[in-house]
Amino acid sequence: MQGNQVQILVAMGFYLLFVISVGLYYARRASESPGNYFLGGRKLGPWITAMSAEASDMSGWLLMGLPGVAYWFGLSDAIWTAIGLAAGTYINWLVVAKRLRRYSVVAGNAITIPEFISNRFKENKKIILTISSLFILVFFTVYAASCFVTFGKLFGTLFGMQYQVVMVIGAVVVILYTFLGGFLAESVSDFFQGVLMITALCLVFGLGTSAAGGIPAIINNIKEIPGFFEFFGIAQPQLADGIQQIDAAGRPLFGQAGKYGFLTIISTLSWGLGYFGMPHVLLRFMAIEKSSELKKSRIIGTVWCVISLFAATAIGLIGRALYPTELLTQSSSESIFIIMSTKLLPPFVAGIVLSGILAATMSSSDSYLLIAASAFARDIYKGIMKKDATDKQIMTISRITLLTISLLGIIIALDENSVIFQVVAFAWAGFGATFGPIMLFSLLWKRATRSAAIAGMLTG
Repeated sequence: MQGNQVQILVAMGFYLLFVISVGLYYARRASESPGNYFLGGRKLGPWITAMSAEASDMSGWLLMGLPGVAYWFGLSDAIWTAIGLAAGTYINWLVVAKRLRRYSVVAGNAITIPEFISNRFKENKKIILTISSLFILVFFTVYAASCFVTFGKLFGTLFGMQYQVVMVIGAVVVILYTFLGGFLAESVSDFFQGVLMITALCLVFGLGTSAAGGIPAIINNIKEIPGFFEFFGIAQPQLADGIQQIDAAGRPLFGQAGKYGFLTIISTLSWGLGYFGMPHVLLRFMAIEKSSELKKSRIIGTVWCVISLFAATAIGLIGRALYPTELLTQSSSESIFIIMSTKLLPPFVAGIVLSGILAATMSSSDSYLLIAASAFARDIYKGIMKKDATDKQIMTISRITLLTISLLGIIIALDENSVIFQVVAFAWAGFGATFGPIMLFSLLWKRATRSAAIAGMLTG
């Protein structure tokens, strides 16, 4: 391993130790009760609520998936996705957050999303509880797998390590501090990880812009690619066996620009609708100490989201201008943030910046694992299988479930050719369709019925 790689690895190692220490610090408090382990005792402040909600939502997709889409296809697909997500973020904070915080207390002091929905419809047979918990188990297993893929790609690209080995190591670190510290540990660590993510994005954006000769030079460069810098067109890389072709002058080849029409735009904007059904975001609304603080959280979260999405999209465009032939497959294009960080920054600083990818990945995967564990332990095991289960039994079952879900996620992530953007899109659509409508109707319409809720979840 070269000296530069050692410096990067040391910086990232310090970051991993910090995150594990957070888990150890909160381990004792998390073990006091399921309420503390799964919801932090409803004691989060506005800053931690906002930053942990956004950081847990974005995952490694923000620093790898979205820049990769911009690098490969150009502006349109990435920017319309970003606009939809930014709008969805704001509306979710505005419409859902305060209502859910209040109603979750009224509905039997619910501490999980399935429990809230079940209590909202005053279930006896717990059909909604079962269905929603099973959906959470399935989709969060897929989501966790996408995060583990990010670990493997990051360390594989940086250090030439075997993908499967480093993917498993990264997964084990996340499992360790989530297993120990629960919701408090992940929320506090997510706050710091959110700070690191936005700092890393802004730094690489600024340095990349400077290295490429400024914004006008970047725009002139990428405008030469058909459909690349258009809102209503999309670039079409010319491929042979999945690899983009290069002409005699060493330039990447593109075909004629494709159309990015009205229906495609609507479909892409609809990413924002998924927020209404994202359990890992909704859980933060339930965990804040005072509902009156949610307005402050809304501002913080929306500003963070807009800046981060813009910077991530821009990095993909700048990367194409700086390194047009560096990444010649769609899967490898998701490494453009890594390439720019290592080429534009001193090694140790690059290690800190690249810890932003670790931060994005860990802040999401810990949430996915914890919510999946709570879905089984709290909602299925205690809610259906053993209603007189003690707090100690619930905690034990939740940790066993966490380990099981993690193992399944690792198995799914063994395919190193997985495209993060596509994996996340699958799980995102699943959650949005399953939980989005029922959450809105539960909070906004008194006449919503249990039968309609069940039908909506099954057909969503």
